[in-house]
Amino acid sequence: MQVTRRQFFKFCASGLGGSSVALLGFSPDNVQAEVREFKLTRSTETRNTCPYCSVSCGLIMHSLGDKSKNAEASIFHIEGDPDHPVNRGTLCPKGAGLVDFIHSPNRLKYPEYRAPGSSTWQRISWDDAFSKVARLMKDDRDKNFIVKNADGATVNRWLSAGFLAASASSNESGYITHKVIRNLGMLAFDNQARV
Repeated sequence: MQVTRRQFFKFCASGLGGSSVALLGFSPDNVQAEVREFKLTRSTETRNTCPYCSVSCGLIMHSLGDKSKNAEASIFHIEGDPDHPVNRGTLCPKGAGLVDFIHSPNRLKYPEYRAPGSSTWQRISWDDAFSKVARLMKDDRDKNFIVKNADGATVNRWLSAGFLAASASSNESGYITHKVIRNLGMLAFDNQARV
């Protein structure tokens, strides 16, 4: 029997590893006899997009819950989506650590408002937050909208406000966002994907 140098080292390494494990008291028979359930067996898969940077990697989030009306599912595992054309199943360290982000006690889940001159934040409803933002935008636009420039040409500009769009949005929602912002006359418009 001809044994190459590489095969010799493989045989020696496997023999040394097996004897070391046996000396430590581990029996391969007991280890092989134990059958554990795969941790993702009963989970529900949900596809999503990573919220961190402008790459917009695809995610598969696994949650457990009995799907009853009063029980809330809890995400316990996140992995890259192998079918996603951007990342093809890979994640950066921030994306791989999203479970910690989701379950962080410091994560803000509701809108908060701090009144002018106040040092404390108060929780408000989503309806109140949207109404407040819409009211402030309308007041600022009415106050600072420029219809004509110095030469008398119609320009319809709103220069006192800007908008930064999210990069994790789809092409369709990005297109609609662009149309809405431009129709308001806002010139300062950018997307996180370019930042």
